[in-house]
Amino acid sequence: MPSSYSSSRTSAYRPGLAWFSLLGASWVFGVVTLGAFTTSIGAGMAFADWPLSNGSLNPEGWLSNLAMFAEHSHRLFGTVMGLISIALAVWLWKTESRRWVRNLGWAALSIVVIQGILGGKRVLLDSIEVPGFEMTLGQMLRIPHGILAQMFVCILFAITASLSRRWSEVPSDAASFSPGLRRLAVTATVLVWVQLVIAAVMRHNQAGLAIPTFPLTPEGGLLPSRWDFGIGIHFTHRIMALVLSCALPWLIFSIWRSPAATRGYKQAAGLLLTLLGLQVSLGVASVWSARDPYFTTAHVIVGACLLALTFSLAWWTHRDVLTTRDAAR
Repeated sequence: MPSSYSSSRTSAYRPGLAWFSLLGASWVFGVVTLGAFTTSIGAGMAFADWPLSNGSLNPEGWLSNLAMFAEHSHRLFGTVMGLISIALAVWLWKTESRRWVRNLGWAALSIVVIQGILGGKRVLLDSIEVPGFEMTLGQMLRIPHGILAQMFVCILFAITASLSRRWSEVPSDAASFSPGLRRLAVTATVLVWVQLVIAAVMRHNQAGLAIPTFPLTPEGGLLPSRWDFGIGIHFTHRIMALVLSCALPWLIFSIWRSPAATRGYKQAAGLLLTLLGLQVSLGVASVWSARDPYFTTAHVIVGACLLALTFSLAWWTHRDVLTTRDAAR
């Protein structure tokens, strides 16, 4: 028997839902910013309890203490993000006719739930030692917590793009991007995501200054004179930055040359080039400043923006594929 909501579901542009989705895609950067700043200043254990902070929703002194402010604000923003995700998933379920868009809503909500659990367990399990590792069990949970945050950003941007007016109103006979460009866009997105995973492992293993100089090592060479896990993950992060400095311009110039690229696509590609330059500069500044928390936080934020924009370009290159599949059903 068909669902009672089937008759009221549509894939047409709905301004309210589209703008609400955009709110969620914007709000997540507040969560990421506060999470990155909390980690940068080492304030993850400003409160030893969870879900409350010192047993309260409004802990004493949190507005005047920087560590408490960073951690509690991150929790508050995360809570609001959870409420937005619940509302978005339910709204999509009730009104959206495209099953894959509804599934994206449930995926976003699932990640929010997992993120909340990981964030809480990171605090509650902080004192549990893990044999053979320098990090405690709670500290280890910071790594999947950071990785899932990047996946969540991509899902929210996929939903927002798919609900936009342009997605709904582009003519069916509009020029399509070539399969080669689609593959290049997906490859670039995967490379950016891998780099952010490497960065999360490096950051939470306190390896951001494992090689404290740039571009050469302290010994004046291109390669470290000794190796351990911290130096290895830090050096891998630098190598991936070099790879992305080639892959992303390749994608950008391919979009500029594509007959299917509208003015909006080309402007987005230009913004991607700007973000790439800014991200590299912030990475260098983070090392030269001995990991100043404001530089490192900005580095994380721009990294998330870089992933969001690269993913959005890749998602848009597949618009005709997705819409054709919807029409065939």
